[in-house]
Amino acid sequence: MKKYKYSAINLYGKKFTGTFLAENEKDLRAQLAKQNLYLVSAKVDSDKSPNPFFSLTGKISVNELSTFCRQFAIMISSGTSIVDSLAVLRRQPYTAYLRRVLDMVYEDVKAGKLLSEAMEKHKRAFPPFFRSMVRVGEVSGSIDTVLVSIADYFEADGKMRAKMRSALAYPCVLIFMALAVIVLIIVFIIPSFKDALAQMDVELPGLMVALNDFGIYFQEHWKTIVLVLLAVVILWIVFLRTPKGRYYWDKCKFHMPIVRNIVRNNVSARFCRAFSLLVASGMDIVDAMDETCRVLGNSYVATQFHRATEDVRQGMTLTMALQTYKLFPTMLVQMVSVGERTGELEAVLGRSAPFFENQVERSISALTGIIQPVVLCLIGASVAVLFMTVYSPILQMMNTL
Repeated sequence: MKKYKYSAINLYGKKFTGTFLAENEKDLRAQLAKQNLYLVSAKVDSDKSPNPFFSLTGKISVNELSTFCRQFAIMISSGTSIVDSLAVLRRQPYTAYLRRVLDMVYEDVKAGKLLSEAMEKHKRAFPPFFRSMVRVGEVSGSIDTVLVSIADYFEADGKMRAKMRSALAYPCVLIFMALAVIVLIIVFIIPSFKDALAQMDVELPGLMVALNDFGIYFQEHWKTIVLVLLAVVILWIVFLRTPKGRYYWDKCKFHMPIVRNIVRNNVSARFCRAFSLLVASGMDIVDAMDETCRVLGNSYVATQFHRATEDVRQGMTLTMALQTYKLFPTMLVQMVSVGERTGELEAVLGRSAPFFENQVERSISALTGIIQPVVLCLIGASVAVLFMTVYSPILQMMNTL
């Protein structure tokens, strides 16, 4: 069977467009004739998911997915069918990429596919965790409740990411401005002072000569320097996009003294929220662990967590598996142990998620509290050294006079 995108008219000349599954164009014409429609044109419609490369954002944002889930849940809980809900949602003011994806999902569901099957084609649009939760909602018959839970998860995750970005933005701006000021002084100000002092036969300090030579070299080879820096950045990005590169970088962050608290608390918060949501929706613990691997946000932790999943699959308790690999704080492992003993694992982890999210915020605040004064001290020291380099010959000349 092929999917055709067709244009047809009825007996009154009214035009209709849509998609239809048929063996060939002759079969399509016969199927439409049964509905008193006469085929005008038809072409085979591609089943491939649209490429997000040419969209404005390149992907579907967390906030947009959260909004979509909440609106979808409201419509389904009010009694609207999934097909009719998708028909309305695909006309909402989402990004063009998401609207194109929803058009294809709508056509597939209208043709008789399950919502999870239709979304499975669009793996770049819908994250693995999202697709798994939709499948769980269909099996359990509580798709509206699951969609609300997904919306809550994405909203909490989005807020946590926004806090991390905003907390680290100020130190990054300070570093950029400091580098810009230093380059400006070295390239433009020091050469001017050097020429003026050379005309007065003043002996130049060694640091000024070295900085002046560097400024001259930068002016003569700035294109090469920029290209080299750009190449290094591109190679670093390409390296991080490889599985091994991402694994080693994530492992480095997990053990790095400065940022490891942020990484570990962030991973713990994601584990608590995702795992509790999956188990509460009726998913088996092992299956829930498989799905949770995909949302931890750290490939090194995900690899170790996958090994813990295999241990649980072989009969080990979740608590023992987490203790073996030491991926999470001791307090979280103890909370898991309490949840397993009481049979309320999802409730215990659900209450633990906000705690670790707050710990992430505190860790970021502590890190920025250290970074900001250090950066300011480095800026001050750099400017002081440059100032003394520029004005020490003048002071020396004035003392001589």
